[in-house]
Amino acid sequence: MKIITMRKLFLWPAFAALALSGCSVGHTEYSRTAMQHVDMSFTGIPTVLGLGTLGSSIPITPEYSLTAVHVAKFAVQRVKAYHPYCDLAIIYHKNDAATLAKFRSGAIGDPVKMYGYSFISAMPVESSGSNLARTAIRNSWNKKPCMAMASNAGVVKGMSGGAVYNADNTLGGVIVGFSDEIKSSSSGKTVLKDVSLYIPYSDFQNWLKQNIGQTAQSGA
Repeated sequence: MKIITMRKLFLWPAFAALALSGCSVGHTEYSRTAMQHVDMSFTGIPTVLGLGTLGSSIPITPEYSLTAVHVAKFAVQRVKAYHPYCDLAIIYHKNDAATLAKFRSGAIGDPVKMYGYSFISAMPVESSGSNLARTAIRNSWNKKPCMAMASNAGVVKGMSGGAVYNADNTLGGVIVGFSDEIKSSSSGKTVLKDVSLYIPYSDFQNWLKQNIGQTAQSGA
């Protein structure tokens, strides 16, 4: 599954214009650890290099996983619920209780690690970086008042629906895309380039609780 990319983003309160661009930002590398945090979500019959056939998902209870809507729409798993305005979905998936995440939203400046599957190699990958800024996203999958966190951790197509972890090993959010630039809403100048984008836990905590009857496992 191709990850959603956005050519132009603006810091709140302006919004993003959608354009497909490239296949990755930053650095990612093969990771066995990623397999402990995310699953591969197939979206069709595998082809050479796995092109266009997969996304990522995060086990959160023995019955459910989190992913992006643009992955869930084409995945083989049934959908439990779609977020009303962000690129998030809960899908039915049998999970090992030992792999389930605890949640905690991070702050700007905090270090993060991202985990998912590469659509190029169909292998688990990870990246490291830090939270840079909060920004609005406006496209087919993210509508007002959806907000994202921009990070300098690397992302490659296929990591959509993958996990963003804080330094204390709590789940901080769900990867939804990347952008080649973010512009200031006041000056119009580019303030950030080549950033990954994820929806922070604080922005979907209530929706998650309403739809699975609990807050999965909450972090400290």
